[in-house]
Amino acid sequence: MGTFAALADLKAIEAEQPWADRDIGRSMHDFLSRAKAAHGTRPAISFQLTSGPGDKAETLTWNGLHAKVTQAANLFRSLGIGEKDVVAYVLPNCLETAVTLLAGSVAGIVNPINPLLEPEQIAAILRETKAKVVVTLKAFPKTDLPQKVAEAVKHAPNVKTVLEVDLLRYLTPPKSWIVPLIRPKNPRSHSANICSFTAECAKHPSDRLTFADATHDRVAAYFHTGGTTGMPKVAQHKVSGMVYNGWLGARLLFKETDIVICPLPLFHVFAAYPILMSMIASGAHAVFPTPQGYRGEGVFDNLWKLVERWKVTYLVTVPTALSALMQRPVNADVSTLRGAFSGSAPLPVELFNRFEKATGVQIVEGYGLTECTCLVSVNPPDGNKKIGSVGLPFPYTHVRILHRNGEGFRECGVDEVGEICIANPGVFEGSTYTEVDKNKDLFAEGRFLRTGDLGRLDAEGYLYITGRAKDLIIRGGHNIDPAIIEEAMMGHPSVAFAGAIGQPDAHSGELPCVYVELVKGAEVGVDELMSYARDHIHERAAMPKHVEVLSELPKTAVGKVFKPDLRRRAIIRVYDAALRDAGLPLRVTEVVEDKKRGLVAKLAASGPVDPEAVKKVLGEFTSAWDIAS
Repeated sequence: MGTFAALADLKAIEAEQPWADRDIGRSMHDFLSRAKAAHGTRPAISFQLTSGPGDKAETLTWNGLHAKVTQAANLFRSLGIGEKDVVAYVLPNCLETAVTLLAGSVAGIVNPINPLLEPEQIAAILRETKAKVVVTLKAFPKTDLPQKVAEAVKHAPNVKTVLEVDLLRYLTPPKSWIVPLIRPKNPRSHSANICSFTAECAKHPSDRLTFADATHDRVAAYFHTGGTTGMPKVAQHKVSGMVYNGWLGARLLFKETDIVICPLPLFHVFAAYPILMSMIASGAHAVFPTPQGYRGEGVFDNLWKLVERWKVTYLVTVPTALSALMQRPVNADVSTLRGAFSGSAPLPVELFNRFEKATGVQIVEGYGLTECTCLVSVNPPDGNKKIGSVGLPFPYTHVRILHRNGEGFRECGVDEVGEICIANPGVFEGSTYTEVDKNKDLFAEGRFLRTGDLGRLDAEGYLYITGRAKDLIIRGGHNIDPAIIEEAMMGHPSVAFAGAIGQPDAHSGELPCVYVELVKGAEVGVDELMSYARDHIHERAAMPKHVEVLSELPKTAVGKVFKPDLRRRAIIRVYDAALRDAGLPLRVTEVVEDKKRGLVAKLAASGPVDPEAVKKVLGEFTSAWDIAS
C-alpha cells in the first residue's frame, strides 16, 4: 500500500505497467480468493443491528466471507442464474447484503436496488434488468420493505424466486423473543417461490464453486443511478471496473490493518466499490453500523463511540451526514482516526474546517459516479488538498473538460468551465446503460463518457466541479449555475444546506428559486434570507425569485439534495397560483415522472372546467399537465 502527495506520484504509478497487464483478479471469485489466501483469519466485515457501542455485533473473517459467498453463488446458479442472468437485491445493510453483492457477481449479474424506492420504481428496475431472483427482507417490525418488494415482484414476471433474509438472528433477548410475536404477516401477492436465504445457502458447498468460474471480463453488476429524474437509469459494470476500484483503494489508500466504518448503503457504488472492493484488495476491515447506516436510530449520537469501540482509522461520510455529526460533541476517544472520506456532493469549506478542528484529522474529498463504476479523482491524502476541488484523477483515469459546439468537441483551457468527460477502466465504452437509447450521444470522441457535470481543471491538474449541466437554470436563454445561489446561501450562519432550482415561469421559462434547511435549533425568517441573498448573490439574473425554508431538504440515500422533489414542489406552487389567479377550479394533486414528457402535473377539478381556459393559463409553462377525468 502506498499513498500519494502530488500528480507526479500518480503518473509514476501509471507508468509502472499498462492497466490491462495487471493480474489482480481474473474474476470476482478469484479476487476474493486472493484476499482469503492473504488474510484468512483476519476480520473482513462486521455488522451491528443497533447503534449502541456495546450492542451485539457479528464479524466475518476473510475465510468466513469467502465461504458464505461461495455458498450463495452456488445457490444462485442452482436457481438458474447463468453469466447473463440477474440476481437483484432490495436490502438494507447487513452481512447478507455484502454476501449477495459478491455472490451475485460471481454467479451472474448482481443488481442492487435502493430499498427507499417506491414499488413501481422497484418493479421498473426488475423488468429492465429481467431479474430472475430477488433477495430481500423477511417481514420484520418497523419496515414495510417486504410489502413493497412483494408488490413490485407482482409486476416483474421474470422473477421466479424470492429469497428472504431474516434480521432476527442479529437480536438478543428480550427483543429476539418479542419479534416473532409481533412480526407482520409475510406478504404474498405474486407467484414467485419464497424461500429462506440462509436455509437455502446451507444446502450448498462452501469450499468450492459447483460451476466453472468465468475468468473472462464480463458485465457482473447493474447499478441504477440516483438520477435527476424520477425513474432511474441502469448502468452496467464489468468485473475489470469493479476490481479497478478495489486496486485503487489498496494501492493508494488502505492497508490490511485499517478499520473503516461505513454507514453508507450497499446499494450505492460508494459503499460497494471504493469501500467493499478496496477491503478485498487490501485486506482491511469494514464496519457497517445498523441496516440504515446514517439513517439508523442513534447512529449520529453514537458514532464517535463506535469509532472508539472498533478503533476506526477511516470514516466514510457525505456532507449531509457531516453536518449532522458536527452538531454533536466528540464524546469518545477517536485517537485511532487517521482520516475521513467524503463524496456524493460538494463539501462546504466550513464543514471541512469544523471536522478538522473537532477530530484533528482532515477530510479527503473525492469524485465518482455510477456510470464510471465510481472512482474518478481524490485529493491527495499526504499532499496538498485543495478544498473545494475533488482532487487529482486516479492512475489510468483520463479527465478532459470539453465544450460542445456545432463542429464537435473543443478542449477547454486551464480553469475554463466545460463538461467533465472521463475514460478509465470503469467506463463501459459505448454501452454504459442497459437501455440502448440512453447511450445515444453519451460519449465524446467514442470513449470519453460525458458525465453531465460541469467543471474545470486548474494549472496543477486538480479537478473542480462547478455544477450539473442538467441542473442549469435557464432564465430567458441566460444559463445560471445553481451553485452560485447555493454557495451564497450557505454563507448564512443559520443555513445548513441549500438547493437551488429553476421554477416554471410564463415569461422567462425558468426563474431561480432556492430551498434551505437550517442548522439545528436556528431560526431565521424568509425576509432576512432574501435580504442576505440580495447582498451576496452578485449575478443579477441569479437572484432567487422565491426563498423557502424546509424542515429538511429531500435527499438521496447518500446525502445529495434530491432536486426532482424540489422541482415538484415548485411546479405545484406556481401552477396552483396561476390557476387560482385565473379563477379556475383546479389544483395540482401530484407531479409525476413520465419517461417521455418529464415531470407532469396532475390536476383535479372541484367544478366545471373549460379545457381551453386551462390551456391558456398553463400553456405558458414548459412542464406538462393532465386533467383527471
